[in-house]
Amino acid sequence: MTDEDTPPARRASVTRNTAETQITLSINLDGDGTSHFQTGLPFFDHMLTLFSRHGLFDLKVKAEGDIEVDYHHTVEDTGIVLGQVLKAALGEKRGIRRYGFFLLPMDESLARVALDLSNRAAFVYHVDYKDAMVRDFSIGLVKEFFQAVANESASNLHINLEYGEEPHHIAEAIFKCYARALDTATTIDSRLGDALPSTKGTLSS
Repeated sequence: MTDEDTPPARRASVTRNTAETQITLSINLDGDGTSHFQTGLPFFDHMLTLFSRHGLFDLKVKAEGDIEVDYHHTVEDTGIVLGQVLKAALGEKRGIRRYGFFLLPMDESLARVALDLSNRAAFVYHVDYKDAMVRDFSIGLVKEFFQAVANESASNLHINLEYGEEPHHIAEAIFKCYARALDTATTIDSRLGDALPSTKGTLSS
């Protein structure tokens, strides 16, 4: 394979600093699921590990936040930066499948995710266990995280919990399901060549 035949690297890195959080995040969409996290929130690190492994995205996250006040800022702001790096890594989105859908079981829980990398942000979240806790981590923060990802990646994201009881299983099903759907949507379809999966002629403006 010549240099001209080598597809461009789909990688990006973003640093975002505010009075509440300092976050650096990098992603390689064509990775093997290698990951490293420092968020100060063990359960959140676990969920990000699942996202990386099941989407086969190489992901590094270093986050420092005011977790002595609340976990909300760190979780939401990490979602903001993840959305930004996804958008940057995808570029013009030439050749991608664009749409992704997955239905994923985790023991008694079943999650469904559908998404469109349309450059039009929309978010629908139907999960009943919004106030459940896993130790000191509120499952309600899962919604805040994915709302931020959808907004900043400018994607149309629908997350539904078909059913489930155990909060850890519910969160795990959602993160894994999103990873699998995003992997499908970001996959290069050789039939498209360098074309955009849109009749509008753009997916970046």
